[in-house]
Amino acid sequence: MLQIQNGSPARNCQGMSRRSAIKAGFLGLAGLSTADLLRMQAQGAATKRDTAVILIWLDGGPSQLETYDPKPDAPSDYRGPYDAIATSVPGIYISDILPLHAQHADKMAFVRSVHHGTGDHFAGAHWMLTGRFGSTSVSLPQKYPSVGSYVARVRGANQPGVPAYVGLPAAQSVYLFPGYQGAAYLGQSFNPFDVNREQCYLPANYTSPISAPKCLDNFTSTEPAQAAGRVDLLTGLDTIKRNLDQSGTMDAMDRYQQEAVSMILGGRAREAFNVEKEDPRIADKYGRGPWGRYTLMARRLVEAGVTFVTVDMPHWDDHSNIKEGHGYKLPHVDRAVSALLEDLHTRDLLDRVLVMVMGEFGRTPRINTGQPGIPIPGRDHWGDAISVLMAGGGLKGGQVVGKTTSKAEHPVERPLKPADILATAYRVLGIDQALAFKDHAGRPIPILDEGKPIEELF
Repeated sequence: MLQIQNGSPARNCQGMSRRSAIKAGFLGLAGLSTADLLRMQAQGAATKRDTAVILIWLDGGPSQLETYDPKPDAPSDYRGPYDAIATSVPGIYISDILPLHAQHADKMAFVRSVHHGTGDHFAGAHWMLTGRFGSTSVSLPQKYPSVGSYVARVRGANQPGVPAYVGLPAAQSVYLFPGYQGAAYLGQSFNPFDVNREQCYLPANYTSPISAPKCLDNFTSTEPAQAAGRVDLLTGLDTIKRNLDQSGTMDAMDRYQQEAVSMILGGRAREAFNVEKEDPRIADKYGRGPWGRYTLMARRLVEAGVTFVTVDMPHWDDHSNIKEGHGYKLPHVDRAVSALLEDLHTRDLLDRVLVMVMGEFGRTPRINTGQPGIPIPGRDHWGDAISVLMAGGGLKGGQVVGKTTSKAEHPVERPLKPADILATAYRVLGIDQALAFKDHAGRPIPILDEGKPIEELF
């Protein structure tokens, strides 16, 4: 393994020093073992495609009735505080607090019949993110790899010089980092590259400025000592590359390792993470809060070649005050998602970038009377009716898949499981869900052992 040491041991947003980051190049910095992956692709074991996924994770469990499966004719204690609104597609209605979604319904597929039957945050999150029942509130450790980690393992990045799998600002589920968005027995090399663990789990109404990613500090700091270190590092890297080329070592190295070196020494990732370079007019469409800001960054990352990005939009566990709780968050989701789809469409990226919006479960169809100390109506946990938004990635938009009862209690048409959602994403990405990897006991475990792509979407 090539080991390069240069400069001071300053740490980036992964808690990794510059010298250890370079040393880790061949071990899979940012979630992939590049040399191994490139060999797999050359041998036909992994299909090289340029498709990508942006997962918008609504941690805590959003209500299906207040989002994509409203029931305007249901009794008031089921219907909730919002009405339904017509969309750009005749016959499709969504919650009236999502007017910008409604304008882009032709690009969207509203999957209303997902269910797994659990109201356990941990079990639900694990199931939705891995496609398997596994972890629970009494057994927290992750049992199976996440969809993002499988993507990092099988596909790697679409372009050299960027991570395969990124968490914005940090991948998590139910207050756990990376939670069930991690790699489990695939190994830590395939965990998400978290941009900022120090400023994360941010609410929609967070008003402090969003800090630049810590991983940019080594290259953008104006502090004299840090600037000197930056120049020292970059000069050293240029010298290393030049010396390698002159000595013929680079030519002699495995060509896959050469590309791994390029990933570590290149600047593509720095450019992608630097959202300040974005046109302010476009940034304003997403919103200047954390949810809009990181959704914009997600677009920049997939455009630069990242294959899987998760954007964390937390705090959906509204057991009381569903109107105020969901009511202040949903406009931020509405703005960010609609801007993302419009932006991807304008840049001719929509057909290759799949956007998914989901949480770990839905909410109880019947509104409660609040919780102790907060006697304001809300909704509890509900795993029998979950709505998922899917758009882009070559999928057919402008449709609803599945149907729940008149009170959004459970599916009555086209019941689907979390594995069906993930199988659909794997097909978009060109990943064979039957591929197997050994668990800690050495047993080969397929990516999914159930679930089929949703054929109506293709």
